[in-house]
Amino acid sequence: MTDALRFGLHIGTPSVSSIGGMQFPAHVQHYGRKGYAWGRWLRQRVRSSEIFFILLAILVGMGAGLLTIMIGIAAWVMQHILFGLPADTRLSGAPPLSVWQLAILPLGGAILAFFAWGVRARRRTLVDAVEANALHGGRMSAADSLIVAGQTLLSNGFGASVGLEAAYAQMGGVIASRAGRWLEMRRGDMRTLVGAGAGAAIAAAFGSPLTGAFYAFEVVIGAYTPAAIAPVAAASLAGAQVAQRLGGVPYVVTVNPGPAIHTAGYLIYAGLGAACALLGIAIMHGVAQIEQRTRTWLPYWSRPAIGGLLLIPIAMVSPQVLSAGHSALHIDMLPTLPIMFLLTILIAKSLASVVSLGFGFRGGLFFASLFLGTLAGHLYSAAAAWGVGHPVLDPGNAAMVGMAALATAVVGAPITMAMLVLGATGNFSLTGAVLAASLVSSTIVRTLFGYSFSTWRLHLRGQPIKSARDVGWVRMLTAGRMMRSEVKKVEQGVTAAEFRRRFPLGSASRVAMVDGEDRYAGIITPAAVFAESIAEDLPVETLAHAQEVWLVPQMHIGEVMARFDEAQSDELAVLDPDRRILGMLTENFVRRRYADELEKAQRDLFGER
Repeated sequence: MTDALRFGLHIGTPSVSSIGGMQFPAHVQHYGRKGYAWGRWLRQRVRSSEIFFILLAILVGMGAGLLTIMIGIAAWVMQHILFGLPADTRLSGAPPLSVWQLAILPLGGAILAFFAWGVRARRRTLVDAVEANALHGGRMSAADSLIVAGQTLLSNGFGASVGLEAAYAQMGGVIASRAGRWLEMRRGDMRTLVGAGAGAAIAAAFGSPLTGAFYAFEVVIGAYTPAAIAPVAAASLAGAQVAQRLGGVPYVVTVNPGPAIHTAGYLIYAGLGAACALLGIAIMHGVAQIEQRTRTWLPYWSRPAIGGLLLIPIAMVSPQVLSAGHSALHIDMLPTLPIMFLLTILIAKSLASVVSLGFGFRGGLFFASLFLGTLAGHLYSAAAAWGVGHPVLDPGNAAMVGMAALATAVVGAPITMAMLVLGATGNFSLTGAVLAASLVSSTIVRTLFGYSFSTWRLHLRGQPIKSARDVGWVRMLTAGRMMRSEVKKVEQGVTAAEFRRRFPLGSASRVAMVDGEDRYAGIITPAAVFAESIAEDLPVETLAHAQEVWLVPQMHIGEVMARFDEAQSDELAVLDPDRRILGMLTENFVRRRYADELEKAQRDLFGER
């Protein structure tokens, strides 16, 4: 009976084994081992083979293109349902809307505030692709990215004057980031992949792989590198192709080819670039000022609703100020429109964008800056004709140059905008003028303002970065991580003779001095104590230095080197808030470590393994 029972139990109970400390049946373990081995093999291939990395970038680009189409369709459906638009009409190209229709704006603000309240418990700041690449090695949170995309979709879907490009780039970037984390990719490869994902999303939105690729380089990665060209270009091509195959309607900007541009035209268009730079700075300053004041004066939950109310009178001027402005851009490209109408739309759209972003709606200024730039170009052309007495610039050419110059001022990507115009017109002569005006605009903005819109908003949050260039490794190298924790100590009041007895020459290069309560009191160099001129009964505290200068564990390597320059000392102690000694750092070690990390970052940048 016992043997039969044992036999029955044996055949009725599957054999159990362990994977990773957890108990699983043998057949589950078999497939688990195969999956683990396959994943490990794939990680090794992606880390060691450029071909596999490019294939991964293509998959990421396809996913980014798919999500771009889905987000665009969702926003289109929301606007058509909420505002009762015809199927072939976009919100910014709609006929005048009634006050009751425009009441959707504050309602959308209230819903957005409720949504923000629901996710407010997360507390931490939401990280976008630019900040992730600059400070976090490309690591992005899927939950945070969904929140950003949801807020942007709500804002645009309810008609606020913001674009969807922030949601596109965010979702493209997070696909890449999650794939990179699963594959345990190197920091440099992760940043490249995040840039490729964000660029693929922009390529899908505009139907232009070149635009998406250069957006990735200039805005998300922060540099052009040989190792990044192939994966970024492949991802952008994949994203644009997926959007095209799915029937997505890209943000195509078309204009009839104008006359060839000669040397004098380049100089005149440089003036347009300068004017667009000043307009871009004014818009970015306006957003920042209103955002700061509304955060101070208004409860957070009321800001979007109040912003929606303020948008109603602006939208009554023209519906062109609503949403991103895709249809409005095509309408206002017509050369026969009255100058006062264009000026009115320029002012109204600028105010609508400033109010929308300043009062808490989420989104970007990418397409809004393109739209405003076309208006600025038209007005500049008209002003030049009025000043000279006859037409000087082709209105279509001027609109395209202004579009690129103002978008460069806001987005900070001159080559991206040049590629956008080249893809839209195929006019190399015009593209040269666009590049000249964009570079003038970029130079003026960097000189007078210093930031693009995305990095300016990060600056307002206390992140002093001016591009997506990788500076996160600097912040990871803190004094607490670099310090040597074994520190020899000596008490105040010890004589030179006693110090020599405790610390013979060669036994220590530096000794920390502490007071009676074991708090830091300075650093003593043994070589100075052993000098012939030092009397044996001299208290060594008279030879101490750096008594009032020290480091704290949270200081990153940049701050540590600045403190060494300030202290004029070869070594500094690392202290806790009670002035207890945690460790010691020398300037030579810190600078050598900085040089090593900088060289490693350069190798990663250029794809050297």
